[in-house]
Amino acid sequence: MPTSASALTPKPQSLSLRTIGRPELSVVIPVYNEEDSLATLLGELAAVLQAAGRTYEVVVVDDGSTDGSFSTLKDLKGLYPELHIIAFAANAGQTAAVAAGSRAAKGRVIVTLDADLQNDPADIPILLEALDSERASAVVGYRLERRDSVWKRVQSRVANAVRNGLTGDSVRDTGCSLKAFRADVLRSVPLYDGMHRFLPTLIRLQGGKVVECPVRHRARRFGRTKYGLRNRAVRALVDALGVRWLARRRLRYQVREEL
Repeated sequence: MPTSASALTPKPQSLSLRTIGRPELSVVIPVYNEEDSLATLLGELAAVLQAAGRTYEVVVVDDGSTDGSFSTLKDLKGLYPELHIIAFAANAGQTAAVAAGSRAAKGRVIVTLDADLQNDPADIPILLEALDSERASAVVGYRLERRDSVWKRVQSRVANAVRNGLTGDSVRDTGCSLKAFRADVLRSVPLYDGMHRFLPTLIRLQGGKVVECPVRHRARRFGRTKYGLRNRAVRALVDALGVRWLARRRLRYQVREEL
């Protein structure tokens, strides 16, 4: 289990984030009002990725937080010089944060995860191994044991069923943020508001190979969830209709001959 880092406590050199030239891996983390979890998260990432022997960077996108997240990140930048911070002028949503972080990322592989500590960084090497061994465009996590309330799990199941039913896909856990992508593949996907939930489907529509991988899930330690019935089930319906529209209108043709 990765060692948690106490808030703003200088880390031993063995746990520092590091990159050598262009990193192999970019970890992209959208943040909205998660100031209490950030130091612990960066410490866990450092421990896991150094143990895996990966060169990497961490790109954190502050999505217009109204708490002390941005100030905390600036303080942590002094401890982690490879931390890249992008701060939005106002809240723009998780898809916008993923898009901005992905465009700024330098690694050939991009991993996304939430900042609330519910995703376990110890699962990242497993996703990376699957990405290489399966020669996949993306590896998406699905949570084996949800550490959420019964009501939240019910909402997720309804939203997941709606998305899959309308898009014709079969993603087991569209709400799991822990995913690994080939950077060029992720950047090639057109993103609109709410589309971060449909990245596996959109990649498959472009002919990419998507693999699913079981991951752990942890109880929320700080703060409150940003999702409720309106922005989970209702938005799932609206966004899934948009993806269905795109899927039905994608170009389909084969070149028989070219002289």
